[in-house]
Amino acid sequence: MDQLYAGKLSTRQAKRKAPMTPIIVTNYCGENIWPGITTQSGTGPSEGGFMLQPGESKNQTVSEDWGGRVWGRTNCTFNDAGTASANGTGKACYTGDCNSALNCIVTGETPATLAEFNLDDARGETWYDISLVDGYNLPMAVVMQPLANHSLEDIPPNLTNPSCVATVGQLREPGYDPYTSGYETFLGTNSSYPLPFDRDVDDQHVARWCPWDLQFNPPQKPGDGVYPYPDDNIERPAFDPCFSACAKYNTPDYCCNTPEYGRGNCKAGDWGKAAKTVCPDAYSYALDDASSMFMTPSGGGFEVIFCPGGRSTTILSSEREATQQMKNGSTPNGNPDPNNGDPNPNGSPQKRHITRKKTNGRHA
Repeated sequence: MDQLYAGKLSTRQAKRKAPMTPIIVTNYCGENIWPGITTQSGTGPSEGGFMLQPGESKNQTVSEDWGGRVWGRTNCTFNDAGTASANGTGKACYTGDCNSALNCIVTGETPATLAEFNLDDARGETWYDISLVDGYNLPMAVVMQPLANHSLEDIPPNLTNPSCVATVGQLREPGYDPYTSGYETFLGTNSSYPLPFDRDVDDQHVARWCPWDLQFNPPQKPGDGVYPYPDDNIERPAFDPCFSACAKYNTPDYCCNTPEYGRGNCKAGDWGKAAKTVCPDAYSYALDDASSMFMTPSGGGFEVIFCPGGRSTTILSSEREATQQMKNGSTPNGNPDPNNGDPNPNGSPQKRHITRKKTNGRHA
């Protein structure tokens, strides 16, 4: 091998292993959360778990070839050492618990909304998604950070930043437009390249989307000990975590993990359909790749936002052609306004222009 080429390759490999890529985690929920992070490949962040108060962010770095997941834990109480629950027995967190440890070494318990990342694969591509395969506990958005990388800065941001909001009290009304509601930027986008949002789901739907048998803590039976039919006549709690069918029942027909129930003959089922309705851009079941995976050229960082506000996005269906262009290795044109037509009829790429929000820095 040519020595000069070998030297360049060695430098490239060393750079990929160095923890230089930012992974930011932000809490916009109204209460404390305890994010958990586990690493499946590459070099992970220095802390696999920590507490974030409302409005707080934590910026850590990972290697360029990192693969891992981020999720949120709720209602946690740890001992002073962060090694067990405060009372020394049982789980430390109501949802997302990872062996009762503050610093997660293992993946959190279900149900939990996940952000999954595979940075800089062998083809120089980064893949990521919001996943409900392990269930749902908290609203989540993922915002790509271009980091002055020209190949990433030229991608319209409304193609890269999905959001999943399926919690009562967190969902804004149908037709909500953040750019006319006080935000110059929202989840890394602006009015020139606005996010496409679902326009149908409302609070009533969000309050009852989880199939009755998959609720983490279903309401108690009425006084006579018998549930009325249908079960949806019973009021559910505002915080209503939901198992996926695979997470609760762990059977091949739900988990798609046997030859009999593999690709081509394993279907979404009631759970997958319900999850896809409230979070169209999220992974709903094990084989939901085509309508849930996001891909960009490698080199960017990411911010995971809990309780981002707004509504769930519909990027992969509204911008199917542009997102497919990225997956095919070409620079997408994108649609400058997926909701109101295309002010760039010639289709020439426009470099995004982002201004900071003046009135509230929440999503800047």
